[in-house]
Amino acid sequence: MNVRHGLEGLASLPPGLAMSVGNFDGLHRGHASILALGRSLKSAGATGVTIVTFEPHPLTVLRPEFAPPRLLPLPLKHQLLAEAGVDHLVELAPTPEVLNVTAERFWEILRDKVRPSHLIEGANFTFGKGRGGTIDRLRDWCSDSSVKLHEIDGVAVPLLDLQIVPVSSSLIRWLLSFGRARDAAICLGRPYLLRGPVTRGHQRGRTIGVPTANLLVTEQLIPAEGVYAARCTVDGRTHPAALSIGTMPTFGDHPPQVEAHLIGFAGDLYDRTIDIELIDWLRDQRKFPSVDLLKQQLSRDIQSATDRTTLRAGQPIAVMQ
Repeated sequence: MNVRHGLEGLASLPPGLAMSVGNFDGLHRGHASILALGRSLKSAGATGVTIVTFEPHPLTVLRPEFAPPRLLPLPLKHQLLAEAGVDHLVELAPTPEVLNVTAERFWEILRDKVRPSHLIEGANFTFGKGRGGTIDRLRDWCSDSSVKLHEIDGVAVPLLDLQIVPVSSSLIRWLLSFGRARDAAICLGRPYLLRGPVTRGHQRGRTIGVPTANLLVTEQLIPAEGVYAARCTVDGRTHPAALSIGTMPTFGDHPPQVEAHLIGFAGDLYDRTIDIELIDWLRDQRKFPSVDLLKQQLSRDIQSATDRTTLRAGQPIAVMQ
């Protein structure tokens, strides 16, 4: 996948592409339908599949306090886009130059310099300064040009409570904030994944016979505190895992940590970057009256994590299968 930056990178794209503009955070099932259409159009003659996105999110500049946490760290986003068949990725930094481009000017750049053959967007698509461009305006502009606009419907899915909901990055963040890992996976089309280097922690797990890998997660949303069934692939082998997100209340007041006990794994993971996939919610964090009672509960957590991860071992790991 070729990665380009800024308006100059956008203008340097080859003509005839199938293109979509959006944030694409999470690469969920709605994004999958856009990319599937892009691949189909490429098979029918478009010169490639291209995504144009802001990096980072514009709110990190305009209203940092409201900027949404990432669902994907940037390297993983690049990896999954490439695996999904994207040929070109254009990242627009939210600089004053870019943020002040009007919808009309952005369209002129596309029409006169980029010259895509297809644009793929959803009904709620907006673009340009102050979100001045809408899907209706884009439809009118495309009708007077050689660019064909494909307006794609959103994707709706049934959650575990049988509610049918439209998939969005905002919904996935909300689900994860309540620990609803299975519902998030339904929307994503794969389990939610945490990525980070393994750092040295308090090593209390090792002293009670349950060693954990302490994951330093800095670039993405951390789900609600609790204990989860998870899995982790190390050196080609996938291990079930019991994942704890919380403050270790039995041992006092500590900052929140992400700790994973890899079931059946023996080895040193320090300073390695690993991926932890959340499979299912197990229980809330709580303070135990004694370390012995905690150890008994951890034994049950490990068994539950093993059972639930094995039951869902067929869930796809790769995006957009």
